[in-house]
Amino acid sequence: MCGIVGAATHRAAGGILIEGLQRLEYRGYDSAGLALFDTENEIRRLRRVGKVAELKQARQQAQLNGNVGIAHTRWATHGKPTESNAHPHASGDQVAVVHNGIIENHEILKRELIQLGYDFESDTDTEVIAHMIHHEVSRCGDFRAGVTQALEKLDGAYAIAAIHRDFPDNIIAARVGSPLVIGLGIGENFVASDPQALRPVTDRFIFLEEGEVVEVSAEEVSIFGLNRESVDSRAVRLDRGADAVDKGEYRHFMLKEIHEQPEAIRATLEGRVTDSQVLVNAFGVDAGDIFCNTRAIQIVACGSSYYTGLVAQYWFGQLAGIPCSVEIASEFRYRRVANIEGTLLITISQSGETADTLAALRDAVDKDYLASLCLCNVANSSLVRESDLSLMIKAGPEICVASTKAFTTQLADLLMLVLAIGKQARLSAEEEKDIVQALGTVPDLISRVLGAEDQIAELAELFVEKQHALFLGRGTHYPVAMEGALKLKEISYIHAEGYPAGELKHGPLALVDDSMPVVAVAPSHELFDKVRSNLEEVRARGGQLIVFGDENQFAEDKESELILMPACHPVVSPIIYTVPMQLLAYHVAVLKGTDVDQPRNLAKSVTVE
Repeated sequence: MCGIVGAATHRAAGGILIEGLQRLEYRGYDSAGLALFDTENEIRRLRRVGKVAELKQARQQAQLNGNVGIAHTRWATHGKPTESNAHPHASGDQVAVVHNGIIENHEILKRELIQLGYDFESDTDTEVIAHMIHHEVSRCGDFRAGVTQALEKLDGAYAIAAIHRDFPDNIIAARVGSPLVIGLGIGENFVASDPQALRPVTDRFIFLEEGEVVEVSAEEVSIFGLNRESVDSRAVRLDRGADAVDKGEYRHFMLKEIHEQPEAIRATLEGRVTDSQVLVNAFGVDAGDIFCNTRAIQIVACGSSYYTGLVAQYWFGQLAGIPCSVEIASEFRYRRVANIEGTLLITISQSGETADTLAALRDAVDKDYLASLCLCNVANSSLVRESDLSLMIKAGPEICVASTKAFTTQLADLLMLVLAIGKQARLSAEEEKDIVQALGTVPDLISRVLGAEDQIAELAELFVEKQHALFLGRGTHYPVAMEGALKLKEISYIHAEGYPAGELKHGPLALVDDSMPVVAVAPSHELFDKVRSNLEEVRARGGQLIVFGDENQFAEDKESELILMPACHPVVSPIIYTVPMQLLAYHVAVLKGTDVDQPRNLAKSVTVE
């Protein structure tokens, strides 16, 4: 969601800001804007509802440029998507501010500021920050001190970047609970909510820690007064190979990322498994001792990551004999939890900045967990830095809002984690070897599934005029059914629900008729015969049945719309069966003409509650 870009340079910064915003479009947004110092050191502001391309065109027409400025893409939390609610927000012609996050006490502060004579033009919480900074800087006469004093009055989560007319060379930025990075250049420095925004201008970054305030100019970066040498010691150089934001031959990023899954799985397995076992040290230097003392698992995640945790819940019980609880982070953080002694907390997040998941980790500090471990796709994210152990899922950049390769790589990493902990408990060396070798077959099996894309695309035509769909699965494939339903509703806007197939007769069967597509995930496993019986219940009610099933079990089935899946080890089958769900959702969305990569109302990195 919301993206921040700031630049302090000796060259024209307008193009840098616009390109930075374009590189953050995948996060989801509804409006965009920028503020720049002009040649007279006056702050000029430009905002537009809609795509960054509209802001780019407006800037060119206005001939707006300057060497120092800030820019923003907004995802609405307070106030509708309108130009007056778009960032940057201003206090007169003195201050401009961009902000990610939510200020929880903004209504109280707004009343105080109105009494001081400030007028409000927007419905947002962010405008409070602009006026508060103006008030405090006017009192103390110092930009950074004034910003710091203003921030002390804010409750909530934020990343901000601010400029002030009386200090035209500087940007002040700060973070509490929302990510912010500094990009280091030669004779120019930058601010952004995501390093992806700044990859064309630098590959050196400082990831701000919680509560830090930074002053940025073209020549200097000062974090609470640290000298340049101290600042440089924190710089991280990011590999240019991580900059993969081109769709290449594909129509959408989503399709590209679906097809990247074989290589993503290979990357996440590389260096972490031999031909017979998982390497425990891949989880961190203390992982062996922690895993030996693990008696229970608590998984916390949101969205698709939550569904991967539900699959792992089955695996932990089945393979490791260890109790595992899985909770949605936004609920977990507000619930009183009674922990089993020796509980390992596992957090899962593609971005590592998911606000609810990050808050759950922070709240867990005083709750007697054995340790914390995160699965994440961003090496320098807050979640990684604040966890005791971490495992990078190595999916590579995922631009489409709907998760695909991050989901399947999370499953692969969770299975490795189950094996690493299970071998300390009851899992035998022979069982571990069998599953590790099955993991090694996953990339090729996914490639075979991708070969059925044309058939799945034809199947997608059945959904175009539908308003509802039901997805069924049992065991580890119940979460896969839920993920399939989520993908369909995310990008095609068709209402869909994932359900355990055995629960059909306890309610959902009432919905089944000849206008209701019912998608069944039906691999060969111990519950296969029961799933087959559940499918007969659908068929008997005239339901439109679509089955993704094992080629060895369904080859003779002539009554269903059938996609034959390659035979695979039951333990890894959730990874394999996820892929056709993604392709189905993608092709339905394409036929319906929706915005596949940036579906309405959604954001890639949800950094607010």
